[in-house]
Order: sequence, then C-alpha cells, then structure tokens
Amino acid sequence: MAGPGGAVRGRFAVVGGGIAGVTCAEKLAAEFPSEDIFLVTASPVIKAVTNFKQVSKTLEEFDVEEQPSSLLEKRYPNIRVIQSGVKQLKSDEHKIYTEDGKEYIYEKLCLCAGAKPKLIVEGNPYVLGIRDTDSAQAFQKNLAQAERIVVVGNGGIALELVYEIQGCEVIWAIKDKAIGNTFFDAGAAEFLLPKLTAESQETPIECKRTKYTVEGSEEKGRPPGASDKLGSALGPDWHEGLHLKGTKEFSHKVHIEILCEVKKIHLQQEFIQLQQISLTFPKGEKNVEADEVLWPVYVELTNGKIYGCNFIVSATGVVPNVEPFLDGNNFAVGEDGGLKVDKHMHTSLPDVFAAGDICTAAWEPSPVWHQMRLWTQARQMGWYAAKCMAAEALGESIDMDFSFELFAHITKFFNYKVVVLGKYNAQGLGSEHELMLRCTKGHEYIKVVMQNGRMMGAVLIGETDLEETFENLILNQMDLSAYGEDLLNPDIDIEDYFD
Repeated sequence: MAGPGGAVRGRFAVVGGGIAGVTCAEKLAAEFPSEDIFLVTASPVIKAVTNFKQVSKTLEEFDVEEQPSSLLEKRYPNIRVIQSGVKQLKSDEHKIYTEDGKEYIYEKLCLCAGAKPKLIVEGNPYVLGIRDTDSAQAFQKNLAQAERIVVVGNGGIALELVYEIQGCEVIWAIKDKAIGNTFFDAGAAEFLLPKLTAESQETPIECKRTKYTVEGSEEKGRPPGASDKLGSALGPDWHEGLHLKGTKEFSHKVHIEILCEVKKIHLQQEFIQLQQISLTFPKGEKNVEADEVLWPVYVELTNGKIYGCNFIVSATGVVPNVEPFLDGNNFAVGEDGGLKVDKHMHTSLPDVFAAGDICTAAWEPSPVWHQMRLWTQARQMGWYAAKCMAAEALGESIDMDFSFELFAHITKFFNYKVVVLGKYNAQGLGSEHELMLRCTKGHEYIKVVMQNGRMMGAVLIGETDLEETFENLILNQMDLSAYGEDLLNPDIDIEDYFD
C-alpha cells in the first residue's frame, strides 16, 4: 500500500539477493504469510539454497543455485522482489530509496548486501576479481584463450581455482609460506600439494602420527617477526624433504611464488618503457630465463620478479558492501568494514538488522566459534536474523541459535572432503595449545587442536568419518588427557568411547 509521497509501506524489508537475504526473506515469508515481504536486489537472479542436508548437529551441506527471482515469488507468494539497487537508506525515517526512484517504508529492515572482492587494483581491465564459485565458473570461460595467468591470494577460492585450471600456465603468488592458509596449516598444505603435481595415484604410505607442541619463548626455527595471530606453527621440521617451490614440470603447470605480494601492475606499453626483464615460466630449480614473449599485462612482485600474463586473478578476500547505507546513518562499523551486529543480528540503529558478509559479529562469541565469510554462515545468519526480526515484531524473546555454538564448515578441496571444526587453526589460542596429527599420504589428514586436555578444533581431510565424534568432543569439552596420543590411534575405534 502507498504511504505519504508515493512511498510503499511494508512490515519487513530485506536488501540483497544472495544467500543471506533470500534465506531471511523466505523465513519471514513463512512466519508472516499474510504480510508482504520486500526483497530489494539489484540483480535479476537470486541465490537459492538447494539440496540442503543437515550432516550433523552443526555441519550442513547444500548447493547454491542461481534462479530467476520469479521462482522465489512462486514459492512464496508474499515475497515481492524489487529489482533495483539501493540509492539511500534514511534509517531515522525508516525509509529506503531505490535507484529507480521509488521509496519504501519499513517497520523492520535486514541488510544483506554481501561483500565485494577486494581487488588488488581497481579499474584495470586485466584484473578479474573472484569471490565465489559462481564467478569462478564464469572465469573458466575467460580462460579459453589464456596461455598464462597470475593468481593472487591464498584462501579457499584461490586454492580451488589453481586446482581446476588445466592447459594454462599459472603463476600463483601467495603472501604466506604455504598454500591455503585460511583453511589449513602447512601440514595440510603439504598433504594436498601432491594433488597439484601428480597425475598418477600413489599408494598410501604407512600412517604417521606426530605430536607438535607450540612452546612459549624458545620457538625453534621461527623466522623473526613471524606472526602468532593466524593460528599455530607446525614446528620447524614439517617441510623436511619437501620442495614447496613448485618449480617442477607440472601437468597442471603451476608455479608458486611464496612470501610475496603484488608490488605493481604494468600494462604492455609501460613495461616496454621500464626496460626491465620479465621471466619465463620456471622449468627447473636454477634456470631463470628472460621471456621473449610480449604479454598484455605484467605483474611485478615484491620479491623483485616480473611475469607477463594474459590476465591477473585477484582472489584476495572480500570487503563488506556497506557503501550505499552509511551516508547519513550512524552505523557502528567493525574493523573489517562490516556493520556491527549484536547477538540478535541487530545493527547499532533501531529496527535495522544485518546478516551475511555485510555484517561483523560483535557479540562475545562462543570459545569455539568465529565469523568467516562463508555461504554456510550467510545461510545461518539470514535464517536467524529473520527469527530475531519476527521475535522483536511480536515482542517475544529468543535464544542465540545453536549454529553459533561451534564453527563448522564442510567443503571440498582437490576432490578431498574437508571438514573444519572450532578453532581449527588454533585461532586466538595463543601458545597454550598443542596439535596432534595423523596423516596417511594420499588418503587422509587429521589434525586436532588441544588445550588443557580438551579438544578445541579439528581439520579432517578425506573420508575420515570422525566429524560427529569430534563435534561432540569439542561441544562437550570433555577432558581427554587420559587418552594421550591414542586419541588418533587408527587401531582404536574412538567412536566407541564417546557416543
């Protein structure tokens, strides 16, 4: 119905057609079947959760599908999709102005506008930003003509991308010592690396169990200035007998440049004027050859090397998409640029909630949960935000959702099933923890993070079938000191103890 000045009134409005926004709108539509739910989205397609499976108490699996918004309106006749970007939010007037010149008045609003790829440089036609597997698929099409690309970034997207790319040289620049540092430590990276280089299946080698402790001051072999913030070091010897250089002849043709970032990007003309030498794709340990080919674009790395390529993929994480909403509104914003939300997904402004990548969890989290901008959390937050909006609209109270008790994520890397639970990289645990590992090359990699005899986190790669047991052990914080290293002994059926 129209309000003053031609504004349309609705009880609930949601901004954003991604997983968080769509989940939020669907939940509101189900809770209030006789109310119109406005979903404002700039894109003609929305992202829907399909094939949802609850794998365990906290682990869930689902596919993400792009669908025309008309399908959503078919499923929920009371969702009204408004296809337009948001020009301005006037929170004191409870009003949204859309790009197409319309106004909407809401009682409760949820902002789910997601995040944008953090580009290493803005506005360069040779730099492609990638932030999820959709854009990764679109990117495959760009690849058809490419002979060499440079991939920058070391999270899940970069990892998947480098693995998927065939028939093209890939120079992969990472700022860390080992690949995949958002999800893995160096040990897991070592376990996965053969998949980048091998075609033939190796026979599993005997299972090796090791225990690493992180000592306080006498950190052996730690480089000076190594940061403690990002989880734990694996002890100085994990890379023995391992060439992490990636300079062998790969079927995948991947060359990894570690401990470096992009210093500058030169277009062809600028590069010619520089009169510098660019390098060919490395073939062996020592031979560094000058490249005769002229490339459209050149990447200069902080280690002094320059490589030419067809284009650069920037897979360096995301920035919350808060721009359209800040002007004239006094939002509390987190250090990572997101809108701060409390434990009821409430921003600092009355009647404005936020969920998904745009928000920053500002409540005191459970000791084994942390925020990560992942699809699973977008779905959980969108669903829970709708519950909170409903409770507030009806004057009811609501408990924190169970999904925020334990960080739990399930995914696939290099065709291995990967489950990460709790503080899987010892995030924020300081040096007071120890790691236990069990690794069978080519088959499975299991790491648990222990603190004072209690399990705080775990990484499970391969078909380990331990996720539910470990989930329970982390949730119930049982004292496991008595089991010592037998906790990971493959001959002991750990489920029998704890179910």
